[in-house]
Amino acid sequence: MFLQRVGNRGIRLGELFDRAAVKHPTNVLIFDHDLDVAPELGRRSTVAEVADLVADLASRLWAANVRPSERVVVYKSDGFDITLLALAIARIGAVPVLLSPKLDGGTVAELLRRVGQPHLVTDQAKLTDELPASGFELATGVLLTSGEYGDARQLRALAGVPRVEPVRMPADHPTLITHTSGTTGIPKLAVHTGFTLQARYRPQALITRPILLKRETIAIHVSFVHSRLFTALAISLYRGFPIVVMVDDDPARAADLFAEVRPGILEAHPNSFMAWEELADDPRGPLTYVKLFSSTFDAIHPRTVHRLLHASKRRLPLWGQLYGQSEIGPTVVRAYTKRRSPNADGRCVGMAFPGMTGVRVVSRDGKRPSKDNPGYVEIRSDGRVVTYLGEQDRYDAQLTDGWWRMGDVGYLTRLGCLHLLDREVDVIDGFGSTLAVEDTLFTRLPELAEVIIIPGVDGRAVPVVCTKNDVPLDAKAWRTAVRGLPPMADPVQLRHEELPQTATTKVKRLELARWLGDRAA
Repeated sequence: MFLQRVGNRGIRLGELFDRAAVKHPTNVLIFDHDLDVAPELGRRSTVAEVADLVADLASRLWAANVRPSERVVVYKSDGFDITLLALAIARIGAVPVLLSPKLDGGTVAELLRRVGQPHLVTDQAKLTDELPASGFELATGVLLTSGEYGDARQLRALAGVPRVEPVRMPADHPTLITHTSGTTGIPKLAVHTGFTLQARYRPQALITRPILLKRETIAIHVSFVHSRLFTALAISLYRGFPIVVMVDDDPARAADLFAEVRPGILEAHPNSFMAWEELADDPRGPLTYVKLFSSTFDAIHPRTVHRLLHASKRRLPLWGQLYGQSEIGPTVVRAYTKRRSPNADGRCVGMAFPGMTGVRVVSRDGKRPSKDNPGYVEIRSDGRVVTYLGEQDRYDAQLTDGWWRMGDVGYLTRLGCLHLLDREVDVIDGFGSTLAVEDTLFTRLPELAEVIIIPGVDGRAVPVVCTKNDVPLDAKAWRTAVRGLPPMADPVQLRHEELPQTATTKVKRLELARWLGDRAA
């Protein structure tokens, strides 16, 4: 049992904005897109106005016969209203099930079956272009956020219904269901409670408090269906930080936005930060005021950290890296300063939160885990989800005496720093760490926008590369860059949009390997 269990009453998602509006009603939220559920709100709103919108949406859902403990799947075109709908669903005691807009209709249909006759909140575009006809049969009822489609009910038609009071469920009751990345097949549905989400919120709030003593504008580009967004929002809202919510990470648009709003905090996926490296050269200085760069999902390449930190003109800008997983939240943390070299070891992802999370590495072969013989990474945390919906056996298989198998391999230093070397399923025998080699190639070849090393059909390591602006890869520069590295096949160059990606922009390595194998055949 960890310290974060003490005094944990559970986070109440449905009242997130209500609570923030009590202290900071005029605090602002800025959007880079219109909300399908409330286009009249525009692109700038106050916390009080958003709190009212969440309460209004909750009342409309209640009028549509959504009741406590019932599950409501949200699968719609991308936008922050996905998050607001989740809060509205939780506000009336129901359980939001958030599915990424990037999921194909067949996968969504399978997940709808697993959820078991939920209500479905979607839009005309998804019903027309993605979901199979069975989508209606798999749902208790279908509600539209925009457009028209058959017998589906429009949320806007319920405007003006009487307001309903929040329904407060027990802290150990399911309050949110999100899906895993799906890098190895059909995503799993992870069940969060108010208790587990609060346990994730607390360590993040504690480590940022001494860093962020003054009011800072935070710009967030995080998948709207990911649990991380809810804890990031809670921290920002409760402290009265102005929030910029982004649906688009295109570097040109991001540069325009940051030059205008001057964020002091940036929260984004590692791949978005990689794309934003070019902002370091923008004469407008869009990153000048950034005090904290926050990346939660994966280890990030040292080149990216170096470039973006040096674009900030703050006295001591920091890069906060949190290693975690959808199922268990952030587990280890490390901070970087401008002193970090672009040639630094990018595999060192940090230390556990004292009294809040624990980390261990278990041998794969009976020998002590080390850099040359990595073991299985396991984590203990009160933030762990309580089950996989409909797949309890699969959930139990990843637990050993309360320790959660992360699916990664690595080792611990004597001081307890976790070094992450590979995903278990991506290990190439005799090659070493593919992630470490990718770090090295990024440092040696500035023109790279992405590099992924996967096993080829003959077992050899195959580097798949994407370049900035899709310029042809310089063969001579490549040969120079790979000197001293483990043997690899010739590189395969693709456009970045050709890479299969998850909701959090991770590359689906197994799917990419299968695609290359099919192409070779």
